[in-house]
Amino acid sequence: MRLTRSTIAVSLLLAFAACSQGGHEATAKASATQAVHPVSGLPVKDLKVKSANGTHAFKVEVASTFKQQEQGLMFRTAMGADEGMIFPNKPPRRAAFWMRNTVIPLDIIFIGTDHRILNIAANAVPYDETPLPSDGVTSGVLELIGGRAAQLGIKPGDKVSW
Repeated sequence: MRLTRSTIAVSLLLAFAACSQGGHEATAKASATQAVHPVSGLPVKDLKVKSANGTHAFKVEVASTFKQQEQGLMFRTAMGADEGMIFPNKPPRRAAFWMRNTVIPLDIIFIGTDHRILNIAANAVPYDETPLPSDGVTSGVLELIGGRAAQLGIKPGDKVSW
């Protein structure tokens, strides 16, 4: 019986080790195929805004979980002109953002269920805790560096895809 139990124990350990090795390889392959932001560790996706001035491309961090959305861009001191963060809302809902612990001014762009911009809270003031609400139900909220939407001519009604 001892031999059988030992054999089973060793077999289970070897099987566990083999599965564990495969899991790391699978994770490494998945990470290699998807860009990850160096500061937040969030996945990075391409996002486009089609406006009257043309199509504007951004690389955005995807904050999909409650915890990621709660953190957002708090404490960040810099963001590139063509970078941002998208907060997908599944299921769609009304949204309101504030700037608690947010160091840089932001344009907060509320995106409706048809993927068109509902409204923009432009140049939101750092550290301000005044709620900035959407004008309706949102499928997502995009944050860009403050003033970038006006600079590019991005307005309500423009189409957003990600």
